[in-house]
Amino acid sequence: MKLKIASKPLVALFMAAVLIAGCESVQPPSATETPKTQDENKTPADTTTKEPAKEPAAEPAKGDAKETPRNETLYINGLQWGAPTNFNLLSGNPAFPINYGNSRELVYETLFMINELDGALEPLLGSKYEWKDDTLHVELNKDAKWSDGQPFSADDVVYTYQLGKKYDINWSSYWTYISDVTADGANAVNIKLNKDNPNKLTVLDSIELIPMLPKHIWEEIEKKSNNDLTAIRKEVNADPVGTGPYKMYFYNDQKITIARDDNYWGKSLFGKLPAPKYITHVIYKDNAAGDLAFKSGQVDVSQQFIPQVWNMWKNGAPIKTYLKDAPYYVPGSMPSIFFNLSQKGLDNADVRRAIAMSIDYKKISDLAMSGYSAAMEPSLTLNTDAESKYVDKDAIKSLQWTTDVKAANELLDKIGAKKGKDGIRVLNGTRLGPFEVECPYGWSDWNAALEIVAQSAKAIGIEIRTKFPEAPVWTNDLQTGKFDIIMNTPAGSVNPSQPWNRAMTIMYSKGVAPMGEMAFWNWGRYKNEKADQIIDKIPTVTDETELKSLYTDLTKIWLTDIPSVPLMYRPWVFHTVNESVWKGFPVDGDGSNIPPQIAMDGAGVRALYQIHN
Repeated sequence: MKLKIASKPLVALFMAAVLIAGCESVQPPSATETPKTQDENKTPADTTTKEPAKEPAAEPAKGDAKETPRNETLYINGLQWGAPTNFNLLSGNPAFPINYGNSRELVYETLFMINELDGALEPLLGSKYEWKDDTLHVELNKDAKWSDGQPFSADDVVYTYQLGKKYDINWSSYWTYISDVTADGANAVNIKLNKDNPNKLTVLDSIELIPMLPKHIWEEIEKKSNNDLTAIRKEVNADPVGTGPYKMYFYNDQKITIARDDNYWGKSLFGKLPAPKYITHVIYKDNAAGDLAFKSGQVDVSQQFIPQVWNMWKNGAPIKTYLKDAPYYVPGSMPSIFFNLSQKGLDNADVRRAIAMSIDYKKISDLAMSGYSAAMEPSLTLNTDAESKYVDKDAIKSLQWTTDVKAANELLDKIGAKKGKDGIRVLNGTRLGPFEVECPYGWSDWNAALEIVAQSAKAIGIEIRTKFPEAPVWTNDLQTGKFDIIMNTPAGSVNPSQPWNRAMTIMYSKGVAPMGEMAFWNWGRYKNEKADQIIDKIPTVTDETELKSLYTDLTKIWLTDIPSVPLMYRPWVFHTVNESVWKGFPVDGDGSNIPPQIAMDGAGVRALYQIHN
């Protein structure tokens, strides 16, 4: 999500939350941060997992382990690391299945479900939406109700949005773009744009990102807490009341089990209830333990990073990825390197292009990503149908680079960058290196990718050295511009505001602090007035032809100036399934259009209705 200068305090607040969660991507807050693997969560910034596990205070935690029948239970891993401490959406650190952004549709549902494959917003609590001038009118599903039997209404939607205005919570930043949310009868709401910041894309984000809360429950919690957010955050909320198809059943330090609500209102929407009567998330100590359990059939759906996943099915095990062949997973983000554009030598676009052309992207995919990245096609868009439709591929083709060491050397020769006795080039009196390229220590795939960047640059006479500090140091360097070259994921999320979101994070200069001060996007301090104008205009345009023209022009500017270079495609979530017990998970080409969102989030939950024993 992108916030303008007025919202900086909120950004700073959310930044703190992001860092505590040990994320790999530092950027303005996104509700759809990719769930991290255990190794990624073991950053020095992850203080939450080091806290003593708190004993669940509520009734569901007591008693025995509440074993459930294997053929009625879907086992998953990779969304919860460490013992659960609460199920409070406002706490900032709720456990599965309340954790914000990767299991939104199980207990607390959103108004619409994002489909990663085509970018569509599919109906859920909301039945349809339309823009009426500066207002988004959303009609609600009249069948929807809370798990305690109370009807779901427009008042609940207004209340949930208003919580973000009242407190600094996950969705507060939307109020940068919204001036009001009001009920339009019992089953419709109107979301009015902020006239000073009319960004329709981010408002569309909100209707698929904000989980709805029951007013009749949370008003009482607010009263009990004297409207004090710190006190509200202490609420464990052990038995959450949501509109979703599952309710809390049992949890302890080793697992969390939710049970199907057979009175779920969505039976009328989906035509039936979800197949698993129970869903159990097992909490493993590390990736190795989780992978072993998955391979043996103790886990059905894995979101963990599994190196060389093809070894899992070598002996005939019924294990599948969404794509049958490499890259096995659908891309959802583009981890990239950003250049400090004030650094002498790196301030030259030809030098940046030469570095981009020298990088061995296939080696990065094969060695750093176990082959989970398709061939890199440099663009501001992912190479998916949902995003690539916005760019005229023929128009940008001549500007796109590929790995070509010979051409990179020729380019540097052409601009007069001559090699010295040590083999390193000198351009206009400036030695091209050593430049440091940086990402946090311990992020093994990123570390490996940057080693390849450094090796690649050496072949063209540019000296690049890797630097792997602890995560907080990297974060500070990133935001203050204290770097030569640095790695991060620009707007790593799947939502309606993409690819505008990513382009803005990479290129938008308005409101960005100067070098030495904190910046939350455009870390290299790129500035191009034409790019700013296009980024400002895109959220106001709905005509698809005009949008494609704008995105194509913007991509041409990016491919010419090269403020960043994407290194790999990375999946939004790792969708790997073992069909020993449950069969029929969605795969590419099955005609279902169910996205690989691991059956837990967004339109991916439709998988729960088609799997079977």
